[in-house]
Amino acid sequence: MPSLRSLPFPDPGVPDVRSGFRFLLWLELRQWRGQAAAAAWGTLHMAAVACFPAAVGMAVQAVVDRSGTRLALAGGLMLLLGVLTALGDTFLHRTAVTNWICAAARVQQLLARKTVELGSVLTRRVAAGEVVAVSTGDVEKIGWFVEALARFTSALLATIGIAVALLIYEPRLGLMVAAAVPVLALAVLPLLPAATRRADLQREKAGKATELAADTVAGLRVLRGIGGEDLFLERYRRASQEVRTAAVHSARMWALISAVQVALPGLLLMGVAWYGVRLALDGRISVGELVTVYGAVGFLMLPLRNFQEIAMAWSFSRPSAKRAARVLGLRRATVAAPGAAPDALGPTATAAATEGASSGIADPTAEDADTAGTAAAAGDLHDPTSGLTAPAGLLTAVVCGDPDTAGRLADRLGGHSPQAAEGEVSAELGGRPLDLMPLAAARAAVLVQDKDPVLLSGTLAELLDLPSSGRVGADEALAAAQCQDVLDALVQSLAGPDAESGDPMRARITERGRSLSGGQRQRLALARSLVTDPEALVLDEPTSAVDAHTEARIARGLREIRTGRTTVVFTSSPLVLDRADLVVFVDEGRAAASGSHLELLRSSPRYRAVVTREADAGTGPGETVPPQAGPEPSGEAPGRAAARPDGRRTAPPMEESA
Repeated sequence: MPSLRSLPFPDPGVPDVRSGFRFLLWLELRQWRGQAAAAAWGTLHMAAVACFPAAVGMAVQAVVDRSGTRLALAGGLMLLLGVLTALGDTFLHRTAVTNWICAAARVQQLLARKTVELGSVLTRRVAAGEVVAVSTGDVEKIGWFVEALARFTSALLATIGIAVALLIYEPRLGLMVAAAVPVLALAVLPLLPAATRRADLQREKAGKATELAADTVAGLRVLRGIGGEDLFLERYRRASQEVRTAAVHSARMWALISAVQVALPGLLLMGVAWYGVRLALDGRISVGELVTVYGAVGFLMLPLRNFQEIAMAWSFSRPSAKRAARVLGLRRATVAAPGAAPDALGPTATAAATEGASSGIADPTAEDADTAGTAAAAGDLHDPTSGLTAPAGLLTAVVCGDPDTAGRLADRLGGHSPQAAEGEVSAELGGRPLDLMPLAAARAAVLVQDKDPVLLSGTLAELLDLPSSGRVGADEALAAAQCQDVLDALVQSLAGPDAESGDPMRARITERGRSLSGGQRQRLALARSLVTDPEALVLDEPTSAVDAHTEARIARGLREIRTGRTTVVFTSSPLVLDRADLVVFVDEGRAAASGSHLELLRSSPRYRAVVTREADAGTGPGETVPPQAGPEPSGEAPGRAAARPDGRRTAPPMEESA
């Protein structure tokens, strides 16, 4: 039986995500011991409460018969039943809540593991608002169903037991009750489909409102810049009102179900009382028997409320489980390169990759297999789809005419492609397809920094406290990323005892780094990537938000700190391109040319047009131009200036100063 002390689970398991029902069934089976314990304590509680009418009837009859012995016996029985009721109710609540929390924690761990597995691909395949809804509200609803099922089981057993006991104790009244119980239990079934539809509509509208709120908060700075706060506020108000209206309609249906669950047992109670009084007046049953039957029928209202609760829990948890199963069912694309032999990875890695792909969870490969895979993960980084090859140990700059192409290519190089499109194959590191490598090995070998990296809240020391090779220290990474002014700003933000130390590592970074400028966030993210020191580092526009002087120093620092490591930088900045060992030009999704920056400026008109931001007019794809003045020599570049074929300089674009 799981306990709260066992959380978090060492291994939350491999979920069955083929459907929402199968996922709920898998959760129930994973903690069947806890469910059985809760059902046992619930049955004890229900049985003790159900026996109270018999004890009360015995006491009433003892008073009528003036029997002190039986009255004392009835009093002792009621005391015992009171103790058993308290004991059963206490431990029922304890075990049921434990089941709820453990089920919710298991789902949250599975979602966290899936988020780690997919990385940035997750929000490209599932809306961010849906991910938030699944990890918060849906988790609670799934846990509610798991918790309610045990109490429903005990209520069902108690109801059947009472009906059978009444048939034996007083057949005439018992037959009436036994015939009415199925009607009472199933009376709400015709209303459940309508209630479920309304509840689904409410959740759908709530999910859309959550997505709208998340998108608005994420783009709040931009909205304020263009004066769009009122527009989006009005949109959210309309969405919120739609959620309110849907919630009211859903509540009305559930109120009707509650009314039916109260009214029908009340009618049964009235019928039993009327018929029982006639039998008592005719002398066919005693007063004590009438009190016992009446109390037993009154008790039935308690388990019948559990029937209503399980119906509500199922109605709310079914779509929640379906959404959770859909998210947990996402998996990394596993597309092997043409001619690649899966067994070349070794039986352990191949089996682990296949298991992870089929189950839709993070790869559970043994630690020693992951370590071996990581150690062997070295060599050229190659993308068969585009033909791009980044030689091992060199700084390769990639120029793409289409920014979207650059983003997709960066994802493929890191093994993060959302799905294998037609004609796409897995990127390779040292001839090994990334998608067939153990997940831990692939992540340790190749790191991709997105164009818009996210900084988590916490201190700077926590931001840079990452799994790494240990070759690059935090100070070296910060220096290479030109973060000195960022550190000075963080020192100024220190307060209290931390201010006396003057240590920027103690400075707190707000959520997503909102207190920093775009250039500062970008450089801290670059320092974080450099600290990890992966075998292959892929950077998508890492200097787009800094000024030209800082960019030149970053290019120099990046080259020095990544010596001997494979580095791929997606950029069109001449200052970075001039520092690269190799420049590859990707045109229309294919590697069209490669060489040094100066060579490509002279030989490739399309490359020159992209880098210098000029219209490619009057020059065919096979034509060349005479050698002209190229970009300024490496060193302290005075500004971001691009070389033109006529030897003049283009004006640098307006960018945020660091």
